[in-house]
Amino acid sequence: MRTSIIERNTKETKIKLELNIDGSGVSNVRSGSGFLDHMLTLFASHSRFDLNVDCEGDTYVDYHHSVEDIGICLGTALSECLSDKKGITRYGYMLLPMDESLVLCSLDISGRSYLAFDCAFPTETIGNFDTELVCEFFAAFARTAGITLHVKKLSGSNSHHIAEAAFKACARALRTAVRIDPELDGQVPSTKGIL
Repeated sequence: MRTSIIERNTKETKIKLELNIDGSGVSNVRSGSGFLDHMLTLFASHSRFDLNVDCEGDTYVDYHHSVEDIGICLGTALSECLSDKKGITRYGYMLLPMDESLVLCSLDISGRSYLAFDCAFPTETIGNFDTELVCEFFAAFARTAGITLHVKKLSGSNSHHIAEAAFKACARALRTAVRIDPELDGQVPSTKGIL
């Protein structure tokens, strides 16, 4: 089993995150934000990752620190789960519809951190959640996971649907990318011999 437990304690957040990328999509998420709980729960379900998140954050300020730090922890956990990346498929992509919204996610578990995020939201908030935090989450996640991540909105007029499509598309792309490819016979999927 490819698993990781991350604990991160700062003056802004206290987080324990458990990840099993060979799971069945079971999750227990307590981020402090109902909307982020919803996004991470569907992320776990669509990636088939088992995910537990317990975060105590300074939400009296706003959700920024909690969202970013959970992204940091999830990316770190994914990197630990993949270890030397031997035998993984490496690439994944998904073009995901969510009602009127359509989001493309394409990623490379390359060891090189990069985020291209092109998702304009028609509103500044979804409930009490700032939509700009969706990008903050993916930036922190891509940076610590060491992945190249492209998320692009092709259409959409409902902020909730756009965000949900982005999380689901990323989850589905990761589900493909982390799979063990039997044809690789345990080799690292790179001509460099290392990722």
